[in-house]
Amino acid sequence: MPWSRRPIALISALLLLFVGVISLAAARPAHADAVSITIDGTASGRVFDGVGAISAGGGNSRLLIDYPEPQRSQLLDYLFKPGYGAALQGLKLEVGGDTDSTDGSQPSHEHTRGVIDCHQGNEWWLAQQAKTRNPDLKLAALSEGAPGWIGVDDPNNPNPGHGYFWSTDEINYLMDWLGCAKQNGLTIDYLGGWDERGYDKGWYENLKSALVSHGYSTKVIASDDDNWDVATSMAEDPAFNDAVDIIGAHYPCGYLSQATSCYDSSDAGQQAAIDSGKTLWDSEGGSLDADDGAAAVARSINRGYIDGRMTSFWNWPAVAALYPNLHYGTAGMSIANQPWSGHYSIGKTTWVTAQTTQFVQPGWQYLDSASGYLGSQPNPTGSYVSLKSPNGSDYSTVIETLDANSAQTLSLAVAGGLSTGTVHVWATNVNSSNSDDYFVHTTDITPDSDGNYSLTLQPGYVYTLTTTTGQGKGDATSPPAAPLSLPYSDDFQTPAASTSPKYFSDMNGSFNTVSCGGGRAGTCLRQMAPTEPIRWTDENYDAPYTIIGDSSWSDYTVTSDVMLEQPGSIELLGRVGQQETENAGLDAYHLRVSDTGAWSILKSDGDWNFTTLASGTADALGTGTWHTVAFTLQGSTLTASIDGTAVGQATDGTFSTGLAGLGVVGYQTSQFGNFAVTPASGDGSKAR
Repeated sequence: MPWSRRPIALISALLLLFVGVISLAAARPAHADAVSITIDGTASGRVFDGVGAISAGGGNSRLLIDYPEPQRSQLLDYLFKPGYGAALQGLKLEVGGDTDSTDGSQPSHEHTRGVIDCHQGNEWWLAQQAKTRNPDLKLAALSEGAPGWIGVDDPNNPNPGHGYFWSTDEINYLMDWLGCAKQNGLTIDYLGGWDERGYDKGWYENLKSALVSHGYSTKVIASDDDNWDVATSMAEDPAFNDAVDIIGAHYPCGYLSQATSCYDSSDAGQQAAIDSGKTLWDSEGGSLDADDGAAAVARSINRGYIDGRMTSFWNWPAVAALYPNLHYGTAGMSIANQPWSGHYSIGKTTWVTAQTTQFVQPGWQYLDSASGYLGSQPNPTGSYVSLKSPNGSDYSTVIETLDANSAQTLSLAVAGGLSTGTVHVWATNVNSSNSDDYFVHTTDITPDSDGNYSLTLQPGYVYTLTTTTGQGKGDATSPPAAPLSLPYSDDFQTPAASTSPKYFSDMNGSFNTVSCGGGRAGTCLRQMAPTEPIRWTDENYDAPYTIIGDSSWSDYTVTSDVMLEQPGSIELLGRVGQQETENAGLDAYHLRVSDTGAWSILKSDGDWNFTTLASGTADALGTGTWHTVAFTLQGSTLTASIDGTAVGQATDGTFSTGLAGLGVVGYQTSQFGNFAVTPASGDGSKAR
């Protein structure tokens, strides 16, 4: 989803440092120094729309559904349960399109025109779990790509014969998806266009008309890009303006930055957005490590409103439930990449988010006169926002001191009908690595008879001052981490929690369990996307593949029965290592076998450069018939086998460990059965 996602290891750290230094010196709209605050219930301000998170941008939530109980429910509680963890108030889903959208692909509900399946993937399940825990949670949706049949014949298609997003087909596709949401007992509150790919004014107008004609009250968001340009166009076009309910921008506080400023004085679009009177959202932020990104998220939630009047913040992603060889493997509220062991870790981002979500609900009103910066511009020591409840009495003030170097004393006065009763103080020490220092009820303060009180603020904290009660910190704990041991097998006959087999994570295309073809009984795994989708990424090799396993696996044999439905090639993958951002490359070995019997052992790298290590021709596999293919990786020796006979061998020691996988060369349908990964060393000692 992020418009220019990069690795969040070394590159992310360097960017955070560099951009943070630059941002601290950047110009920002003038704000008064905040050493004394009057929290006046009669003050004006916009209405808070909540803090949400995003399960989109590929398979970042994929492994969560495969977690065992009770760990799966614990993770869901930490995400969505009020008074327990992040207490998210919104969840954004991806309208699946069978194409990589950063950390994998989400399956389409309509791989081919008119054939609709409302039970694909894990997104519906996740949304249902979120709503079960918080019935007031709002659901949003956004497309990253779309199936290749969309818009092929649209009269406005600039590239006839290929998919075209800004088409009537896409609007009908979205209406079908909303119908699937209804079938799954879900109401979609907000709907966007094409993630970070600009906008088409007429398309948004037609989308709004379609929503109305289908009886949906769903609000339209535009344009979910890395700028506010859409606001300028809306100001110039009344019909377009009327079609858009919410103006949403991605990373308005900076991409992979410390989020010290959320306003760009040189951006005419942002000022047009503020002047429009429309609801404004930071409709995607974050992309940061679950712990290291906490400070930036805390700043974004506060400063997005102070600087840019944004009333909602959406963190990408909700959870890092994906394999760690993917570049955003630690981004989210928490990390959950071991469904076999049940191990997980709750990120610090969970708790800085809770400092808002557990104290303020959608529908509360910001109090502008009690929201601003601590210290002097252009280098403030922190920020604060105050909001009042619809009951006109309760209030909460969220304060962050993340840029302070020393303690500060803050004096507060309560007025305008707000409660002068006990103030409960909760705090998270963002500088601490001890989870006992996160989301702590530190003290209660009784204001004097005039409603005045004071508090000493330590540097590096997020505080919440509130007259509300009912907050809590979840106490569920994770079991220890453990590798996925070999041998591992899946004959696909046991139903999994979703249409994907347990632990398989699709990187491109859509691998779903279906009834077997070719005269075979039972259930098989089938790549479902028959044509190249409308892509979100622009990698130079975008063939479908799915991965599974443990990054520590070393010497093993990958085996699968295969059936090609059309002429072409399938792949078995071994020692799958680092995937570059947005699938721009992959460290892996590939055994490629075609219907003609041609086979090759190849090595791919981080730029999708392929090196052929060995090749040859065996008996033809043909189409519509089943065969068994095996790929053995033992030390530097790589062996290809077809139907029990070794057909060739290569020697290469570039990659020593990694996951396994299955693939199809190009977009066509093929089937797999009896998948297995077995130790090549005999005792399994090198396969753990």
